Amino acid sequence: MTSELVIAIDGGNSKTDVLLVDAAGNVLGEARGPGASPQNVGVAACVETLERLVLTALAGAGLSGDRPFGVHTSAYLAGLDLPLEEEILHDALAARGWSPSLAVGNDTFALLRAGTSGGTGVAVVCGAGINCVGVGPDGRVHRFPALGRISGDWGGGAHLGEEALWWAVRAEDGRGPWTALLPAVTAHFGVDSVVEVVHRLHFGRLPAHALNDLCPVLFDVAAGGDEIAQGVVDRLVEEVSVLAAVSLRRLDLTGGTPQVILGGGVLTGVAEPVIAEIERRCRKVAPHAEFRVVDVAPVVGAALLGLDAIGADVPAKERLRLLSGGVTPETRHDTDS
Repeated sequence: MTSELVIAIDGGNSKTDVLLVDAAGNVLGEARGPGASPQNVGVAACVETLERLVLTALAGAGLSGDRPFGVHTSAYLAGLDLPLEEEILHDALAARGWSPSLAVGNDTFALLRAGTSGGTGVAVVCGAGINCVGVGPDGRVHRFPALGRISGDWGGGAHLGEEALWWAVRAEDGRGPWTALLPAVTAHFGVDSVVEVVHRLHFGRLPAHALNDLCPVLFDVAAGGDEIAQGVVDRLVEEVSVLAAVSLRRLDLTGGTPQVILGGGVLTGVAEPVIAEIERRCRKVAPHAEFRVVDVAPVVGAALLGLDAIGADVPAKERLRLLSGGVTPETRHDTDS
């Protein structure tokens, strides 16, 4: 076992990142592979993918593949939306014997840690799906089921893409008002008629995740003044704001300067006015909240949670952030002053 080695994992729907970090915050190895959400691929396939990536990272770092690999594993994955799902994956990973200690959770917790100085505050992620978690200074946690429409969710890249296509189809066949989404969607897919996109999706000639790529199209059309597209964007802004506001209230974080972290492919790709409007609405609940669009990979958050777990010092966490090319919230307030 490598002394004080932390195995950090961020598993999204589209990709999985692994970092090997020592107690001083040095990155010793890394690997990237396909999405490994147990919700999508199943627990067994998820564990196999994760172990393959961990072994790849160890080999690339010139480290032994003998078990245990390190002292702690910090694994945060999409699709772990309920405590039971976390428990199931925890047991499956514990059986592999990677490390004496192991923490497993939803990837939104890694986003929160990546963007905050100590892991407390509220994080909203909008990537393929949408989710929000909050952690109070007293350790209380607030989260949502995040199971899609059946659990009250609205938003995420897949949903926004479907909305853009829905409005484009109705503009083309006369059931809805004209919208610039129609020519924008047909141009994006290189077709003469938007119904051709529908046929391709229906017959499997176009993967469902291709709709995620319509998000930038939607935001561009909205920025051009299209009322239909802007209505969809406004609904997303409201949803993100409501998620954050509810968590802030439930954790009694409406006073002081709570940190609100925004991340995921959709929110990191929008124009500044969209983020500014989310901030404006959230500040009705928490007037002095501090907002950040996360600027480091969520796997860094998983690694920071791992360093927290082994009791690493603040300089180690600063070093990890610097090596990963991100801002260092651990010292940000001192620097700002």
